Amino acid sequence: GFHHLPVMCDEVLEVLGSGPSGIVLDATVGGGGHAAAILAANPDMSLLGLDCDDVALTAAAKRLEQFGDRVVLHRSAFGDLAGVMDAVGVERISGFLFDLGVSSPQLDHAERGFSYREAGPLDMRMDRRQRLTAAEVVNGYEEAELARILHRHADERHARRIARTVVAARPVADTARLADLVREAIPAPARRRGGHPAKRTFQAIRIEVNGELDQLAGALDEAVRRLVPGG
Repeated sequence: GFHHLPVMCDEVLEVLGSGPSGIVLDATVGGGGHAAAILAANPDMSLLGLDCDDVALTAAAKRLEQFGDRVVLHRSAFGDLAGVMDAVGVERISGFLFDLGVSSPQLDHAERGFSYREAGPLDMRMDRRQRLTAAEVVNGYEEAELARILHRHADERHARRIARTVVAARPVADTARLADLVREAIPAPARRRGGHPAKRTFQAIRIEVNGELDQLAGALDEAVRRLVPGG
């Protein structure tokens, strides 16, 4: 199931759980954990929830059905929030929430390709309707471009070494093979520090596949522009 335990729930409620009535935009509604907490804490609040992951959205609909017409859910990336808000007739919002990154249910399902701990296809698409997958990035990008995204999206210090190793080993079959190649590429002393050696590489590829950073600045600007005064 997609029962994601939301992080920083107390902090979110401190900002969005009290205050005036109105509409909150949850731009990454996921399984609906934050949304449920916000709606339960403030009976006068309604919520517009976006997510491009169909599995997450199905779970959110089930979790939030108790709130009836106080909730509108839409399958969309947060980069499209202006169009969605216009389409559903929401001009202004009282607050907004972006919870970026990958959720534990997405990581737990190896077939989605987000996890470096289990073998799965090189997918990593939040929105499974889109064409670009991790396989295309890993097996299709030029070495210099691969190194650039590892550095840009994840501050990976060993980006060039990893890119060189991955390109030399193509075709890379799955997530387990990719994780092994990253481990091989990183010098031994660095491997022992800071968690799994493939963590940054997987983060960078996921961000590239889903266009997360490209969408974020515009989406945040739009959300701020739509805030009611004092929101």
